[in-house]
Amino acid sequence: MHLIGLDVGTTGTKAVVFDLEGNIKGYGFQEYDVICEKPGWAEQDPEKVWQLTRLVIRQAVAESGIKDIKALSLSVQGDAIIPVDRDKKPLHNTLLGMDYRSAKQAQECARIFGDRQLFDTTGMRPHPMNSLTKILWFMENTPEIFSRTYKFMTYADFILSRLGSEPVIDYTMASRTMAFELEKKEWSRHILGKTGVSIEQFSKAVPSGEIVGEINPAIADELGVSKRMLLVAGGHDQPCAALGAGVVEENIAIDSHGTAEVLSAAFNKPMLNDQMYGGYYPCYCHAKNGMYFTFALNHIGGILFKWYRDNLGHAEVAEAEAKGMGAYQLMETKAPKGPSSVLVLPHFNGSGTPWCDLDSKGAFLGLTMATTRHDIVKGILDSLTYELRINIETMRNAGINITNLRSVGGGAKSPMWLQIKADVTGCTVSTLKVREAACLGAALLAGTAAGGYSSLDEAVKKTVSLKDTYYPDKEANVLYNEKYGVYREIYDTLKNINKRL
Repeated sequence: MHLIGLDVGTTGTKAVVFDLEGNIKGYGFQEYDVICEKPGWAEQDPEKVWQLTRLVIRQAVAESGIKDIKALSLSVQGDAIIPVDRDKKPLHNTLLGMDYRSAKQAQECARIFGDRQLFDTTGMRPHPMNSLTKILWFMENTPEIFSRTYKFMTYADFILSRLGSEPVIDYTMASRTMAFELEKKEWSRHILGKTGVSIEQFSKAVPSGEIVGEINPAIADELGVSKRMLLVAGGHDQPCAALGAGVVEENIAIDSHGTAEVLSAAFNKPMLNDQMYGGYYPCYCHAKNGMYFTFALNHIGGILFKWYRDNLGHAEVAEAEAKGMGAYQLMETKAPKGPSSVLVLPHFNGSGTPWCDLDSKGAFLGLTMATTRHDIVKGILDSLTYELRINIETMRNAGINITNLRSVGGGAKSPMWLQIKADVTGCTVSTLKVREAACLGAALLAGTAAGGYSSLDEAVKKTVSLKDTYYPDKEANVLYNEKYGVYREIYDTLKNINKRL
């Protein structure tokens, strides 16, 4: 049996053909643009995304040479909204999750319902990222589009409906909209009734991993797959990546470190306590039915190294080019061992969780005349990891105990950084043999639905394996603990100064 895992991200889409052992048989990838016409706006052409999604599936299938694909499921970016008519044609560009034009509508939801009441009901605090606030923006600012809209879709239901299913949205995506009752797993008549949005304008909510149809025969011919290929409800990219990393039980988290850094964890019952609310951690459905999910977000991850490279790292760039190696790799080789004398508050775009303080700003501390560029690089590595530890500890206070990290993304390519993460957090840190975790997670949903696995637990056991594991060094952990104690005070110390700045 062969499966397709599709991942529709914010800046690109990819498809992977897997066998039941998790081996990659074919791969396709294409990038697309984000349209930013005004500050705080972020749109996308959904037809372009659909076109390139078809292309990557064709690429993956062609590379694999396998036509008889049993099932397809998908992982998608969160919170994007597409108004479509009855023919599933978009009436407007996609409003992406990072589009914050609906700040006014988020504030109005907070006023009507209360922040805490919304969180207790939906697992989501009012925020312009949330899909419902974007729908309310359409209602207030483009009433002609709102009145013509058959469904407000995310990429999950949009892509599946284009492939051949009826309008269906999986629980992970529905529970991120701020219009879905988390414990009842149904659209909230109370919330929607007070906002004037009809339940009929949402797709039918179903569990991740449910078979929702077969591929449209004409699309099957175009893609080069079997006309009997099953379509299976997928999930939000974070839970899908967690599934593809083996996070199907408590105490394991996935650390996805790219441009930003996302720490995701799963648990067996809804967590809606004060610590979750105060830490700005959402609580929504996991791709594994019956489990729940949350994540911490640091907006500034690998992008801080790009900032350093482009503004301060010209010497390293030139030397790396002369030596035929990457600039980031060279910077790491020159970084001193042990905790850096430099501490960096990496809030260059405000802070992420657990503060979500848009007024916070970046800072370098501990500079002397003896400080070198290499101390600063090590300070960036250390301090980003201190931010990770803050979120691990805050989640622990909320009742989510993380002892093992599965690392994916660009940060997982650095053995030095992985060891720092183990030494700073005290967690075991592992990398994965299959790096395409989100695609694999979607494929496991497809394979379980199609009967290739008896359960998601079996699917994970059969396909997910660790590559390298890093264990905390006791002596290094003691030294990092001392620096962490200082780092922990920096945000509070600079908070009022940064607001004044």
